Amino acid sequence: MPYLIILIAAGLIALGFLILFFRFFGLWFRAFLSGASVGMGKLIGMWLRHVNAAAIVDSRIMLSKAGIDVESDMLETHFLARGDVIKVSRALVAANKANIPLPFQRAAAIDLAGRDVLEAVRTSVNPKVIDCPDTTKGKHTIDAVAKDGIQLQVKARVTVRANIERLVGGATEETIIARVGEGIVTTIGSSESYKSVLENPDTISKRVLDKGLDAGTAFEILSIDIADIDVGANVGAKLQADQAEADKRRFQAEAEKRRAAAQAREQEMIALVQENRAKVVLAEAEIPLAIAEAFKNGHLGVMDYYRLKNIQADTEMRSSIGTPGEK
Repeated sequence: MPYLIILIAAGLIALGFLILFFRFFGLWFRAFLSGASVGMGKLIGMWLRHVNAAAIVDSRIMLSKAGIDVESDMLETHFLARGDVIKVSRALVAANKANIPLPFQRAAAIDLAGRDVLEAVRTSVNPKVIDCPDTTKGKHTIDAVAKDGIQLQVKARVTVRANIERLVGGATEETIIARVGEGIVTTIGSSESYKSVLENPDTISKRVLDKGLDAGTAFEILSIDIADIDVGANVGAKLQADQAEADKRRFQAEAEKRRAAAQAREQEMIALVQENRAKVVLAEAEIPLAIAEAFKNGHLGVMDYYRLKNIQADTEMRSSIGTPGEK
């Protein structure tokens, strides 16, 4: 009985290996015929590690036919790191055909960094054109103002080639667009007149190229071409008009402030006059009291009083004569 159990177990194990053999026989045989053999044990190990064995075999065959020797273990490691093995293999083949030095480790690093390594190789062989500014961001021209105050609206096209050595850690297209835009604005802003820029728009390209804008980026700038340049608004005149309007409002506000102060001062003086008149009235009201007190104390006689009244009457007559009467 124990021997029967052992035989059954051995038969099941042999059947399992036989099933696995026939399952991976096609891949193994295809790799063997292509000269890029992958051992049956490695294929079974890939299955156990949940690795796409077909992708590994196809990549190894592709590389082997191109004369590139990459071990299956390296391809499997890249697959386990969530890399695109097929795309990396195609990039290596394309770089090899174009005589671009690209080792597998660098290609794998570029792929794992999130860059499209195959597109990078294609861009290195066939340079691409970048619009500046990026019209997909809603901006269609780069606006800059010359020293004479005239605005210029510029469209540029930048021809770049991928720099394989700087793809890992290098800046992207957005940096190229930003730097070129900054260079255009600086060049136009340093021009004495907008006419000189319109006469020689290639000066913009030359000055911008001399700045080495591709430093630290994943690209190499081949050329910067001015696609279109238009004259915009007279920004200088507009700014002067706005400044004049602001000055006028400021002066009006200051004049209004002075007028309000003068009116306030006038009202203060009127109030002061009324106050002084009230004091005079109060002082005059005390005169009869003083005369009565003088009579009482014997300091003023009757004749003195009549002479005082005559003087007052004479004064009032003279005042009435000197003042024009009402019609």
